[in-house]
Parts: sequence; C-alpha cells; structure tokens
Amino acid sequence: MLKQSGFHKITKHLLICVSGVLFAGSSLAQSTPEKGLKDYYGSMFPIGVAVSSRALEGNEGQFIISQFNSVTPENDMKMGVIHPREHDYDFKRADAIVDFAVRNRMRVRGHTLCWHSQVAGWMFTDNKGDTVSKAVLLQRLKEHITTVVTRYKGKIYAWDVVNEVISDKPGEFYRNSAWLRICGPEFIEKAFEWAHAADPEAVLFYNDYNEIDPDKRTKIIRMVRELRNKGVPVQGVGLQGHWAINEPSGEQLEKTFADFAVLKIPLQITELDISVYPKEHEARARRANDYDTSFTKEKEIAQAAQYRVCFEIFRKYKALLTGVTFWNISDRHSWLDDFPVRGRKDYPLLFDRNFQPKKAFQDVVAF
Repeated sequence: MLKQSGFHKITKHLLICVSGVLFAGSSLAQSTPEKGLKDYYGSMFPIGVAVSSRALEGNEGQFIISQFNSVTPENDMKMGVIHPREHDYDFKRADAIVDFAVRNRMRVRGHTLCWHSQVAGWMFTDNKGDTVSKAVLLQRLKEHITTVVTRYKGKIYAWDVVNEVISDKPGEFYRNSAWLRICGPEFIEKAFEWAHAADPEAVLFYNDYNEIDPDKRTKIIRMVRELRNKGVPVQGVGLQGHWAINEPSGEQLEKTFADFAVLKIPLQITELDISVYPKEHEARARRANDYDTSFTKEKEIAQAAQYRVCFEIFRKYKALLTGVTFWNISDRHSWLDDFPVRGRKDYPLLFDRNFQPKKAFQDVVAF
C-alpha cells in the first residue's frame, strides 16, 4: 500500500507563486499583463509550460516567471538526450532547468523516464549490435531511472514515468515498441517501482495522448487500474491535450474527465496546445492549401472558443485536476510548426510571437 495518495503529495509540494514581472527594452514590454496566467488559477491548480534550457535566458526567462509557476523540460530530460551513451549522462541542460525553477520557486515536472521515442539505440543492443536480453534491458532501465530520479530527488515533484505505451490501433492493447518486444509489459510496472524507490515523495504519472478517443481511453483506464490493483505506484494520469479547433467537443472532454475520475487519482493536462488547423494524427507532405499560414481572425476566434470550453471543464474538475501545462511558451515556437506538416506555421498557444496575450488568453482568464 502507498503511504500517501497523489493528491496529498501534490498538496504537500505546493510552492509560493512568483508575482508578475514587467519588462523593458524589448517587444515583451508592449502590453505584458501585470497579472500572470498562473495568478488567475492560483487557487485551483498550477499552470506550467514546457521549456528548453535556452528559453530561460534573458527576457524570455522573466516572461516564464511572470506567467507560469511550473516548468517541464520539453526535451532535455528525455532518455536519448540525458543518457546518450551507456556510461555517459549529460545533465547540463536538465540541471539548468531545475536550477532555474528552484531559484524562482517554481515546480518541476520530470519528462520522461521511459518512452519508445527519443531513446538512444544503444539501450536495446549489445556491443555486437544484437538485441539485448530482457534481463539486460530491465537492468539498464533500472539504472537509468534510479540515476536520474535520485539526482533530482526533492526538486522534481512529479514524473511522467512511462509515456505512450497504449496502442492507437483498434484491437491492439500495448504499443508494439522495442520495450514491449524485449521485455513484455513488465517494464511498465518495474519503471514505476524503481522511480518510487528512488524518490518516494514524487508523484508518479502515466502519460499519453489521444485521451479523448473512447477506445484508447478505455485501454488506458484498464491498464492503470490493473497496475494499481497489483500495488504498482501509478499515482496520476497525464492527459497530453494536443488538441485542435475542431476537437475535442465540450461533450468529448466532459466524458473524458468523467471516465478518468473513476480511478480516483490526480489528473493533469501535461502538454496542452490547440492547433488552428483541423486535427490530423499522421505526418504528411504539404498541399496547396498549406502555404497560407496567416493567423486570420477566423482562426483566432475558433481557437479562443476552444480554449474557453476546455478551461471551463478544467475549472469544473479542479478537485481532480492538479496541473495544466502548456507545450511551449508562445507562438514564436511550437513543435506543431513541423507536425503534421513540416514548415507549416501554427499558432497553438495563448501568447503570440511577441509574447503578447491573444484573444484565447482573455477567454481563459475571463471567469
């Protein structure tokens, strides 16, 4: 049995929010709101943002402090970045993010300890290039998790321990990854157990996307329930929230929260952005209509309306929701600029390319 629930741990880790900051000498000074996004939701849940270590320098770092009270390393703690070779860790960029957060009294979500993507190839092969055994791979995973979690013990309050292991394919339960092919599903429970052993105070999340799809949602809930029934310390579920102007509907999102609520563990929106283009799930080549990437009034209105609906439901489930994290800081940069169409500029966040609040920002804080 776990000694603390995820809710109790998250409450224990509440930090003092940093007050808003005004800027001078750059475009950030134009009309930065004195009241930050985090301040509007201070009594409900933390508002976080995915960052790189580069983004913490200068005025952009000050902007992050003014608007958010939680940070997630976008890439700098992923296995391939932080552990590129078997006996070689690179903590420089991850350390910079954690140090920035500690210095400015911000929370840190660790992302991510075990994922099928952005993992160095050495993890799965021996020195001859052959696939390693289950025992070897599990030992490597244990060493990785123990080393990384121990390093940040007491500084990172929550971890995305296992990321995206549920299949999107109908009739297929687990994603057919190298982890699954070599270890079977045992690696999932072991990852949580090793993370818990390394830092018993950290809140441990399973994190996945496409959570609004009822079939995938059912599979996620089944897996989490089965793991918890076995005593595996899955203490929260991360719903990524990579959405678009046409989905989810309010009804879809309401049903998503209601279904996950049966688990009676914390939920977090971990990677929120809302594309101004209709949702597509697979990468594709550019088409003729992809070349006009202007942020039109129509796109602005549709995006603001979608953000408004989402945050209305977030507020409704504030007793269950223990954090909302945006995936990137402003429209200056987003991973969606290259997905699903490479080079198609997207505008998925609450702040424009000059870090000014958009209509979506106003709709999110108007309550």
